[in-house]
Amino acid sequence: MRRSKLEMYIDILRVLAQRGPLKLTHVMYKANVNCSVLKEYLDFLIKQGLVEERTVGKKRVVYAVTQRGRIVIKHFRELKQVLPITEEARNKMPIPY
Repeated sequence: MRRSKLEMYIDILRVLAQRGPLKLTHVMYKANVNCSVLKEYLDFLIKQGLVEERTVGKKRVVYAVTQRGRIVIKHFRELKQVLPITEEARNKMPIPY
């Protein structure tokens, strides 16, 4: 089952909240997102103030969820409880173009 962009953003935020700060490759494996897509999504999340890029040591770059990102995860979790979408209902949804 393909994940929506929103689901992928949330998965990246969750990985960083639970295990971060992480290097790009570790985020890639934990969130199950390919490298080019991950870079694009991290760029978006950084611009939204949900993730920050940190330099550790001289060159090592890691990514960490911000407080704002944690709030988004919390609200998404609450929304999911209020509006549960079952797999059956999801499969009947029209595919957006």
